[in-house]
Amino acid sequence: MPTTSAPWAGRRVLVVEDSAVQRGYLVGLLKQLAFGEIFEAADGNEALQLLERERNDRIFLVLTDLEMPGMDGIELTCQLRERDLAENLIVVSARDPRLLEIIENMACEDASIGLLGTLLKPVQLDSLTLLLSKVNDRNNDSRPAAPPPAQASLEEVAQALERHEFLPWFQPKIAMHSGQLKGVEALARWQHPQRGLLSPGYFIDTLEGHPLMADFTLLLVQQVLQHILHWQQAGLPALAVSVNLSADNLSDRSFIDRLTALVMQSGVAPASLVWEVTETSVMRQLSQALTNMGRLRLMGFGLAMDDFGIGYSSMQQFARCPFTELKIDRAFVSGAAQWPNRLMVLKSALDLGQSLGVATVAEGVETVEDWKLLRDLGCDLAQGYLLAKPMPADDLVGWMRQDRRRLRALAGME
Repeated sequence: MPTTSAPWAGRRVLVVEDSAVQRGYLVGLLKQLAFGEIFEAADGNEALQLLERERNDRIFLVLTDLEMPGMDGIELTCQLRERDLAENLIVVSARDPRLLEIIENMACEDASIGLLGTLLKPVQLDSLTLLLSKVNDRNNDSRPAAPPPAQASLEEVAQALERHEFLPWFQPKIAMHSGQLKGVEALARWQHPQRGLLSPGYFIDTLEGHPLMADFTLLLVQQVLQHILHWQQAGLPALAVSVNLSADNLSDRSFIDRLTALVMQSGVAPASLVWEVTETSVMRQLSQALTNMGRLRLMGFGLAMDDFGIGYSSMQQFARCPFTELKIDRAFVSGAAQWPNRLMVLKSALDLGQSLGVATVAEGVETVEDWKLLRDLGCDLAQGYLLAKPMPADDLVGWMRQDRRRLRALAGME
């Protein structure tokens, strides 16, 4: 039972619900949670009038139904954002869960909405308490969103390439049935001499469509090959390292020649590398892309379709290309345990991969609930912050030794 030490204890709250019975039920839950003054409104218009009157002492929480006569919960959410009338918001509904997901998606696009989460009716005390526990996390993250990073100029990127300032970090991919490390994805970083470590958001758009992308990719691959050899010497199990190829890389025959020659000269087996491509990169120059993908597979390299599910014809492209791995986009992984429509897409993707005999990889796994769901559905590999954030190559061995037992416990092996 929450105590008066809870961050919401004694705070003011508004319940917006057209049903007097439902409204009374929600008020009762809030009283159990030790809220202070509790206001009530029967629809969005009445709620806005009340909130405007109380603007000088903002309401801590608005708890609103989705479907109401007059102004509905979606419009009320938009009004709350535009007028900045409440600190936090929870939306409830007995309707199709996909309608609640609209609210969730709105909040993902605009954090100023202040959404703590959504709940299906009948609202349970434990579920409501869990959402309210996010208040502290949201307050800690309530700083204004940073503007998109300024893209480096082409001249700056070219100089960074000459100085070998780009390097790969690695995010582990874990076998869901055993909790064992099976591979890593190489993710580009820029070790800037003045600004420190920079993510791809600062430079990748500058490289897209420019010939420098080939040199950039080859520089990363060269370092990846060195790390693979080092890991082998350190006694790590055989790991497959995934590297992203751009659309221009994939359709350029001369680049593929340079890429494969680099790998062959290193002594690293082609099976140790998986080239990740998106549907967009395949479609850009379909014939040449398919030709080069066929060449890479014949040499023994792995091929993965990245971000599966977000393109207009992902299934068609996956079926016609020689992929060995299917990476399911985080949009269908995160929250799949909660949202039925995401779950259906996730199941379809896993069924496709399993029927074609390719490895399935779930991206963006961030909760234990999503992990358990993916494991029960037979997904092969998982990648995401629940397991590990991207890390420097030198940290991988220590991370594996430190987290081995935790990962085995997630897989149900301990």
